[in-house]
Amino acid sequence: MDALTLIKSRHSTRKFLQKPVEKEKLDLVIEAGRFAPSGGNNQTTHFIVIQDKVVLEELARIAREEFAKMELTPDTYASLATAIKLSKKGNYVFHYNAPVLILTANRIDYGNNMADCSCAVENMMLMANALDLGSCWINQVNWLNRNHVMVAYLKKLGMQEGETVYVSMVLGYPDTEDGLPFRRVVERKGNPVTYVNCRCNFEE
Repeated sequence: MDALTLIKSRHSTRKFLQKPVEKEKLDLVIEAGRFAPSGGNNQTTHFIVIQDKVVLEELARIAREEFAKMELTPDTYASLATAIKLSKKGNYVFHYNAPVLILTANRIDYGNNMADCSCAVENMMLMANALDLGSCWINQVNWLNRNHVMVAYLKKLGMQEGETVYVSMVLGYPDTEDGLPFRRVVERKGNPVTYVNCRCNFEE
């Protein structure tokens, strides 16, 4: 698959087989993230790769309980509102029961933290598509990055002092009829482009 097709055909997966991702494939996905661009080539993104089912269940429990404490307002971001509503019902699993959850953390006092983590996760999602794996961007841990319960647990998992999680993703084999990620290229209806071309002859 050529690079542009790989990019165009990447879609989110939200239903996964309970099948582990081989170490060889997981290592390639992580390596793709580690080679993403970073501001000033600082390379400060910290990858926390979670495959332990008990840990995944505990993260889901913490997120569910903490979101359930939140109140909805008319200005609540739509996806966050969904997380809150489902959590209040008691049946919310933010990571879709995927076998792998990858958290990307970075220094809180570093101005390019979100951008660097975002570049890393995009690289990893593209590599996942190349390897016939499904992936999905996950916001929920970032939404709780000031929640003392979640932060305390993340520190137990290896997040360092002065860091916070900015972007996360899940990874695994899609639960689809053919076992492959959904890859139909969807027409763009937004993301406008403005070209500013060079003027060769400037008037004084």
